[in-house]
Amino acid sequence: MSGTNAASGAAPCRFAHYFAICGIDTETGLEPDELAGENFEQSPLKRTFKSKVLAHYPENVEWNPFDQDAVNMLCMPKGLSFRTQADSREPQFHSFLITREDGSRTYGFVHTFYEEVTSPQICSAMQTLYQMHQAENPSSATPSSSSSSMDSLASSLDEADSPSSSTCRSAACGGYDASRDTLYVSKALCLITPMPFMHGCRRFLSQMHRAVTAASPPPLPLESYVHNILYEVPLPPPGRSLKFHGVYEPIVCQRPGPGELPLADFPLGQTFTLLGVENLVQLFNCTLLEMQILLYSQDYQRLMTVAEGITTLLFPFQWQHVYVPILPASLLHFLDAPVPYLMGLQSKEGTDRSKLELPQEANLCFVDIDNHCIELPEDFPQFPNKPEFIQELSEVLLRYGISPVGGAPPASVPTTTTTPGSVSTRHPGLKSQQALRELEDDGRNGNLGGEQLAVLELLQGNATLERLQALAKRTGVRVEALRGVGGEGEGQGGRTAVEEEELRNAKLNVQLREVFASRFTTMFADYEAFVIQSAPDLESWLTNREQMHNFDKASFLSDQPEPYLPFLSHFIETQMFATFIDNKIMSQWEEKEPLLRVFDGRIDKARLYNVRAPSLRSSNYQRCTVLKESAQAIEQRLMKIDHTAIHPHLLDMKIGQGKYEQGFFPKLQSDVLSVGPTNNKWSNRTATAQRRKDRHRQQTEHLTLDNDLKEKYMQEARSLGKNLRQPKLSDLSPAVIAQTNWKFVEGLLKECRMKTKRMLVEKMGREAVELGHGEANITGLEENTLIASLCDLLERIWSHGLQVKQGKSALWSHLLHYQAREEKLEQHQAESPVSNGPERRKSESSIGMPSLRASVIQDMRHIQSMGEIKTDVGRARAWIRLSLEKKLLSQHLKQLLSRQALTKKLYKRYAFLRCEEEKEQFLFHLLSLNTVDYFCFTSVFTTIMIPYRAVIIPIKKLSNAMTTSNPWVCVSGELGDSGVRQITKNILEMTFDCQNLGKLTTVQLGHDNSGLLAKWLVDCVMVRNEITGHTYKFPCGRWLGKGVDDGSLERVLIGELALPNADEDFGRGCRTPDMQHSPGQTRRVSITSMGGRGYKPTSAQIQEAIGEAVNSICKHFHKPEKERGSLTILLCGEVGLVGALELFFHNGFKSARLFQKTVFVWDFVEKAVAYMESADQMGDMQETAEPLGLTCVSLCHYVSAINSSPRNIGKDGKFQLLVCLGARDRLLIQWLPLLVECPVIQRMYEESALLRDRTTVNALIAVLQTLHDFPITLEASLVKGIDL
Repeated sequence: MSGTNAASGAAPCRFAHYFAICGIDTETGLEPDELAGENFEQSPLKRTFKSKVLAHYPENVEWNPFDQDAVNMLCMPKGLSFRTQADSREPQFHSFLITREDGSRTYGFVHTFYEEVTSPQICSAMQTLYQMHQAENPSSATPSSSSSSMDSLASSLDEADSPSSSTCRSAACGGYDASRDTLYVSKALCLITPMPFMHGCRRFLSQMHRAVTAASPPPLPLESYVHNILYEVPLPPPGRSLKFHGVYEPIVCQRPGPGELPLADFPLGQTFTLLGVENLVQLFNCTLLEMQILLYSQDYQRLMTVAEGITTLLFPFQWQHVYVPILPASLLHFLDAPVPYLMGLQSKEGTDRSKLELPQEANLCFVDIDNHCIELPEDFPQFPNKPEFIQELSEVLLRYGISPVGGAPPASVPTTTTTPGSVSTRHPGLKSQQALRELEDDGRNGNLGGEQLAVLELLQGNATLERLQALAKRTGVRVEALRGVGGEGEGQGGRTAVEEEELRNAKLNVQLREVFASRFTTMFADYEAFVIQSAPDLESWLTNREQMHNFDKASFLSDQPEPYLPFLSHFIETQMFATFIDNKIMSQWEEKEPLLRVFDGRIDKARLYNVRAPSLRSSNYQRCTVLKESAQAIEQRLMKIDHTAIHPHLLDMKIGQGKYEQGFFPKLQSDVLSVGPTNNKWSNRTATAQRRKDRHRQQTEHLTLDNDLKEKYMQEARSLGKNLRQPKLSDLSPAVIAQTNWKFVEGLLKECRMKTKRMLVEKMGREAVELGHGEANITGLEENTLIASLCDLLERIWSHGLQVKQGKSALWSHLLHYQAREEKLEQHQAESPVSNGPERRKSESSIGMPSLRASVIQDMRHIQSMGEIKTDVGRARAWIRLSLEKKLLSQHLKQLLSRQALTKKLYKRYAFLRCEEEKEQFLFHLLSLNTVDYFCFTSVFTTIMIPYRAVIIPIKKLSNAMTTSNPWVCVSGELGDSGVRQITKNILEMTFDCQNLGKLTTVQLGHDNSGLLAKWLVDCVMVRNEITGHTYKFPCGRWLGKGVDDGSLERVLIGELALPNADEDFGRGCRTPDMQHSPGQTRRVSITSMGGRGYKPTSAQIQEAIGEAVNSICKHFHKPEKERGSLTILLCGEVGLVGALELFFHNGFKSARLFQKTVFVWDFVEKAVAYMESADQMGDMQETAEPLGLTCVSLCHYVSAINSSPRNIGKDGKFQLLVCLGARDRLLIQWLPLLVECPVIQRMYEESALLRDRTTVNALIAVLQTLHDFPITLEASLVKGIDL
């Protein structure tokens, strides 16, 4: 409802701005309506002809210029329609709206009826057309449905009861014979108003029509009533009600007060009835997430009711994109818009949904109103607390007798306007029985619709009444209508049935809206705390709008309950949320935007009553508490009328003009309708108030900014979509269409720039944190949201300007075309031995690993072989994720678009993909994403089978590169392990398929020690995921074999992602700093000081290394669970805890012996344990304190468990295991003093060793103590075979 306030604020407070009449122009005669899509096979009565605005009063209103083309197009969206006396000619009502450049809105209300054609030229033209049609299509003389496809508004209802009696042969077959048939043509009366007083306008227009069709002329000339509503009826002031007079009856309308929800007069109950609560909540969710929404119905008023209903419920947010509730036939190309939209499309009678060709459906929510069903886009987050929310809405509906399931409209909401005063033919006794039955069955939960209220007087004194009241008590429902009802057709308080119905609608509307509004009040109760106010004044804020962060999204999300996160992380990325926050920031310098003012008021009130303490992160559902008050406020306003407008009166008119002729709307006298009254004190008062207001506004504008400049800034500040809220309805020349598409192309490019930039900033921020800079601010959830929105953008780009739509995903459809062509080419090449096409082969990413070719087709085949993905949209998304993870997205798309003949075949000239310069920029923006690492494919498709390739690289220069033993390998990742895989001897390479292991963490490598050459010096193991191309390097640099090195037959190696080589594609070489390294050869060598090589770290460096390692583990646990990465690397990696402790234990260790047999730290641990065990047996330990004894036992127990493990992990491996188990079970700090106290230390360590310095050891214990706060879990590959 963004504009209602804007429009009414700027305009003098007149209820209606224009009264217009549209119909056939007898001067120009019959003109076919080419834009509406001409169909010459149809009978002339079913074709559409151009309508004209025959008259509008006044000529012009300066603050709201009359847009002739738009009004004509929206009053009669399908042009004129003709009927004969054999067809149904029920009058119809519908509404429309026009959105202006600045987003403000004007509403139109249209009453369409059929008037007899008196012009002989038109009758004879129709006769000629019909005869030509007969001659061309002789077969069409067979009887068909009588009615024309439209009416201007054929509702499916009036088609059903149209008589097609065979008595009238020519008409019954859609034909026309001037000598026998009477010809009728549609005519529309239209009121254009600044605010959507739908009920009031509907009643006024139907009374105007009734005045023309009644047997006797109306009390006053029609000019009096038109003049009255245009000039003498004011808008009701906020919070007040107003009564004005139609031709026969008074009409009451009311306007909400400043603290209430803004005006919404379209019946929400009808929207819920048409769709059902479940569907409506899903549609509401799609609207909040700014998807493309297409409403589909035969009835224009239904389209408008649902569109206005759903946008009303968005309070306090406002739809920011294309909004066209009724899309005229001439604007169908607008469905091609590659932006979020909310549009309504009239379905032709009898057309099937499957025949509807939509350019894009990947992100489309299709709402088939007449069949009460919706088609949703694939995978989007659900609205928080959906079941409880639906439950609360259902209870409100049931209180008003509406079924929450949805289906046919309730009896009380007629879709066609029955002329007031016409008598229903059904027997009243039957009606009362039906009403009674409905009440007794409790089918409408004790409530009656409008027409049934009139029936209630028949129930007075009925024996059934007591049963009803008992039923009402039992169900806890107040049957208000059962109070005494007096007077013919009147409800309580002397109101007519129509007024009763309006009151009921108004109360239901406000209560349903309150339930929705209270969801947002709870969800965003603390939003103000996260708004970033960074600019000193409005001008500087507007100028730097793009660069500024307005809302602290990460902190806001971290403060929300877990179940809300999937929805909220998507929602806070939308344009409507961004605009809401912009309005909040601008409210420091300007008057608050009305919706924001109401919303903030509600939050303050809630705080006052302390409904939700900001610290409370609860996902418990909170029900709406103001339902009763909100309904009461409306009822009071409608019961007690605050203002009554001047009665219609005789005007100073020429007598005799506009003679009354029954059934024909006369030509009104324009001179009396072009100006308002001069002596009306009300109009004078508002005029001076308005002048004062205008002066004040101009001053404030001069103070802040020149208004045009500000508007320009604002347009740009509202980054996207805003500049195209509604297509220009008047001019539809090819140039305008081209310009519109050009705007779309610019918008898409801008959106691409913003999205890629946002993804980079977020990702960089995160990785900078891993390097110790700044604070982390992206969560896995947010990353997923950003990638999903990138997928959505690519789908929209690919569906812009399609020649012919194929399949739901335009991108996947293009890829399939490309695949078919390439495979044909491949076959040709296979037949003729030519060198392999233009694809560049990537250089080998490392020694021993054959290269993986970058190919669009290969990646498509991977996706096609995934049984888990069932739809084209899903395949396209998986392909985008895979390309993004492989850093090939830009390159792949460039490759795809390089086949220009294909692009030309699939796309129109104006399509985004055929705008060369924009396309290049777009690919460049995507290329920037190669600078960061994504695991968006691996982390999402966790259950798929993936082929892995493992290569073992021995150290070549040493003779024992070839071994006689049988090697094996077991690869582990964050999602599981591969199990032990035997490797063929001396080939040292294998591929195997297993379920996705996620990011790889460790490899266990070993052999069975068989044969003569059972020693093996391994440099490293390389493992590659053959789908994503990620290669991991697991450095080793040690021997495996008995009696060599530390006697290990198997080692656990820690992996890291290997860098692609520098000479690879320029775009792929850059990447973020890599993760922690794993224990490489260098560290092992320096630690074990083999042959005395390598430098010895100083004690300060060692202590720093331990501090860093412990710090990293603490940071790991402070991250959200989904983003922690591998703990194994932090424990056993190159800068991990185990390595740092090894350095500590090696300091001052007397390792090298006389005969060069190396002694290991594990030897010291074993000796210490042996000493403790022997001391224990001798009873020396009995004197020690009890806990110390227990600690001693635990150390001995752990060491013997490690020693008796069936695995041959070597001495360093055993020490690593001890440290890991000690960290996990929080025993390290108890074991250290034991080892320090043990006399063995004096033999094996020098005096200066860190382990013999009490202060340093105590400092170490204090540092390790901090790990006790965290639940350390160890990977299965580390603790395999240990039985504690």
